[in-house]
This record gives sequence, structure tokens and C-alpha cells, in this order.
Amino acid sequence: MRSIYIFIGIMMMFFSCKASKSIATQAEIDFLNSLVNKQAFTIKSDRAYPQVTNALQQVLNSGLMQPGSSSSVISLIGNYNFLTISKDSVSSFLPYFGERQMQVAYNGGDSAIQFDGVFEDYKAVQNKDHSYTISFQAKSKLENFQVFIKLFPNLKTHITVNGNSRFPISYSGDLELIDKNTVK
Repeated sequence: MRSIYIFIGIMMMFFSCKASKSIATQAEIDFLNSLVNKQAFTIKSDRAYPQVTNALQQVLNSGLMQPGSSSSVISLIGNYNFLTISKDSVSSFLPYFGERQMQVAYNGGDSAIQFDGVFEDYKAVQNKDHSYTISFQAKSKLENFQVFIKLFPNLKTHITVNGNSRFPISYSGDLELIDKNTVK
């Protein structure tokens, strides 16, 4: 009798694991392909993933962060943020959490990752799972950034930003259409 319960338990685990695999529909794949080909989309992030260092851990331990945040995941819900690609240009305002190495402006105006202009070395590669990996370089007034974006057919995103004077940070969020009134 005990072996029947073990067999049923193993079968339930096997079928539940197989059923959890998500498969994109053709409509989702086609929609993502059109967004990437048009180079016209906005990403709104809901989580930031800073590189955890001793200094960042001390700040987060002080209790200054909002509820739902930890040293490795910071909630951005309710915080203004975006990364928009429109044809051959990119603009962004992404809150930055992490250590800076140098080049901090005196007025504190460059605390977020902000760039607005033409990107360089843009590459979009479709992966086997129908997701896209996009990479490009962008510049702010004081800093150069290497940006890597992963777009999934379910319109979820993952962004990694490497700056030349900041520790790397990643963001996760959702892909949206660009509002036609804001397209340049």
C-alpha cells in the first residue's frame, strides 16, 4: 500500500513539473516580433536588482527602504521609471541603487540612470525560446552605459545596465507600446 502512495506522489510531481512549462502562443510571438522590428516600445520596471555590496547592505539595514524591499530586490512599484526605444534613439529614467565610483554631480541631478539620444551598436537577436536579447550603448551627460535587454513573448522584461562609474544593476518589468503622442 505504501508503494502505491509513493508511485502516485512521483507521478504527480512529474506531471506538475511538465505542466508548469510555459509555451508562447503564435500571437504573442508575432506581437513581440513586430515591436522589436519597429523599434518602438517602452519598458516600465517593477523591481530593481542592485549588486549587493557591504555599503549598500548597511544602507538597507538602516530601514530607509520601502516595505517589500531587501538587499537584493528593491520594489519600484509607485516609482516613476521607464526605458523607451523609438527608432534609432533611446531615453530612460531608471532609479539607481548601488555604489558609485566617481563622477557624481554636485547638484545630485545624476542619481538615476538617465540618457536621451541616439544609441550606438544596437543589436537584436532572437533566441530559440522566441525571446529577444537586445544590446546597445548609450550616453548620459557624464557617463557611458552598456545596456542588455531580454524581452519575452509574454511581454516580461529583464534589463541589465553597466555604467563606467557605477556598479551594475538589473531591472525586471513589463513591455508596453509607445504612446503615439510621445514618439519623436
